[in-house]
Amino acid sequence: EVQLVESGGGLVQPGGSLRLSCAASGFSISSYGMSWVRQAPGKGLEWVSNINSLGHTTTYADSVKGRFTISRDNAKNTLYLQMNSLKPEDTAVYYCAKPRTFYSGRPQGGSWPEYDYRGQGTQVTVSS
Repeated sequence: EVQLVESGGGLVQPGGSLRLSCAASGFSISSYGMSWVRQAPGKGLEWVSNINSLGHTTTYADSVKGRFTISRDNAKNTLYLQMNSLKPEDTAVYYCAKPRTFYSGRPQGGSWPEYDYRGQGTQVTVSS
């Protein structure tokens, strides 16, 4: 059974940092490009970041560029998202997801049908 399990979310003050993790099981992420996406309350899905299978190419949404860093440890079958300088508008449920078609070096889609595996999500709340 394929599973993606996110962790590391929580409540943080503006300007703070969090590191999200996504542990995969049932398949090896080493063969695939992976994504982080998020969904804020009452809003649609927003693609956040991509990383190719070997971790050599990363891409970010303009809204997080320079503040977030995606990485992966294929030996641990785990994806990460380091989030710094967090803003209230970063408040959302964050999901790791495997795109059906991975676009290296360019933005991924912002709808769930474009992803064939996803986790249950982890809540990130940025508030003072």
